[in-house]
Amino acid sequence: MTRNVKIGGVARKVDKVDTVPFARRNVARYNPCVEIRLFVLPVAVLSIGLLTGASCKKDSTAKTDPKDVLAAADAAKAGPVDKTPLPGVDVSKLEASKQDMFYRLVASLPSPCGKAHSLRTSVTSDQSCKRAPFAARLVAELLVDEQGKDVVTDLYTERYIKNTAVQTIDVSQAPMVGDAAAPVTLVEFFDYGCPACMQLKPTLDLVAKENTSRLKVYYKMYPLPKHADSFGAAQAAMAAHAQGKFHAMHDVIFDKFGAQKKSDLRGYAQALGLDMARWDADFAAAEARVKADMADGEAIGVDGTPALFLNGRKYPGPSDPAYFAAAIEEELAVRR
Repeated sequence: MTRNVKIGGVARKVDKVDTVPFARRNVARYNPCVEIRLFVLPVAVLSIGLLTGASCKKDSTAKTDPKDVLAAADAAKAGPVDKTPLPGVDVSKLEASKQDMFYRLVASLPSPCGKAHSLRTSVTSDQSCKRAPFAARLVAELLVDEQGKDVVTDLYTERYIKNTAVQTIDVSQAPMVGDAAAPVTLVEFFDYGCPACMQLKPTLDLVAKENTSRLKVYYKMYPLPKHADSFGAAQAAMAAHAQGKFHAMHDVIFDKFGAQKKSDLRGYAQALGLDMARWDADFAAAEARVKADMADGEAIGVDGTPALFLNGRKYPGPSDPAYFAAAIEEELAVRR
């Protein structure tokens, strides 16, 4: 089975993503809701779906934080670079100049485990850092996907330097898809009025479907005040959840994106065959549940949507299913 994606405006066919990290794929693009507040990344990052750059924020005022300075970066810019192959990292798909860039990056990027040495040293000499081989493969695959040094550095920093805290998230009342016993947990804070959430949804649906035994996905409501109807849409979905129809309602609300007035939502509930007297009561009761989800998000620093947490760690991207598959493999390796 193949799927069509666009890279740089060129349509290409890629194989259906399996459980092999980065298996025969290119990175799909989705159009962001360009409302950036805390961290503005280069435009090129958006082509790989970096979630911190392609999201709906509570405050649409654009601000740019200073980039983190990587201590070893300057030292690795000049002079000879160690091109000794790294175990488990295939760079054969890269042309010579990109291979040189790869080896410079792994020499300059810091350990993904917070150690006082480089990514290269983590891969070759620190067996306790189970994330290191995955981090090195991520760098290589981003270069394969035609991302430049700055983009790779920004994404690596977001993934392994800035977002390492493991958050505790209450999912006891959250809708879930997948096997409850699956070892990896993905939590999404989302907003039914956010275009970026709508555009990410097919990817998350595919990731959940293709990783059922390995991944469970929980959905947390985070309607943004600037999207006037999204709070009611969240109530509607939770009211449907009370009758075992969350996913059906979730699908139709996104399918009918932009039509989220109370009358629209009631029509969707009726079409799904829900008990409407019960739905109306549950809709009112869901206000407290939605506010609780929002408070949970606030407590762990969610400032916009979509916000994803993989085994408690914020996942900033990329948003292609193959990268998700690799991230799941990484979490499994860390648990071993």
